Amino acid sequence: MTDVLYQWPAGSRFGARVPKEKLYDNATVTAALREKFVAEVHRITWTHKLAEETINLPSSPAVPEIEVFQIDSKRDDVTDAVLAAIDQAIPNPIVFEVTREAAGRREVRMVAAHKPRGRGTSKTPAHYSTRWMPTDAERVPLPTAISLPALYSAILAPLTPIETRPGEEMSDVGVRLEAVRRLQREIAGLERRLRSEPQLNRKIDLRRALKAKQAELEEQK
Repeated sequence: MTDVLYQWPAGSRFGARVPKEKLYDNATVTAALREKFVAEVHRITWTHKLAEETINLPSSPAVPEIEVFQIDSKRDDVTDAVLAAIDQAIPNPIVFEVTREAAGRREVRMVAAHKPRGRGTSKTPAHYSTRWMPTDAERVPLPTAISLPALYSAILAPLTPIETRPGEEMSDVGVRLEAVRRLQREIAGLERRLRSEPQLNRKIDLRRALKAKQAELEEQK
């Protein structure tokens, strides 16, 4: 994972306020989740729209355009549950920039889930994030790409723990990301069991299983 902030093209500037109520209407928002929105989110701004008409890259059904949302937080951060609800309400891929006030300065982190359009909205993929950086940190130009799907993959590449393989479809990247998270959970569980297992023969079995899962994880990366 690499920490990076992008310089969004001036022609893609959108600058529209997103009312929380509109998101509630288009996502599964429980009373508890609504409380999180109220407690954590000060303002949501749709800052940029990366589309054929704004940056002159061809789209696809999976990535018709890429939205950039700035979320100004009331506290130190905005939880993934809130971001997942926004992702559920907005079908297009979204890149979030979450801002906060910390130690007297404004900070920002870029965060996104690998979410091509058309994917089922009942379960949003995991979100990946940069570290917190000053809002006036130097920004880099967007990666060079020949299409919006390629641009989307390139934008997300620094955030995710895997590298996109040549010719790999976005859906395949999403499947590998989910496999990596599953294997990481399984490895963590085996490591816990190994630490607490008193019997030598069971320890040997657990070590064997752990090595197999670690090898599978390396293959997915």
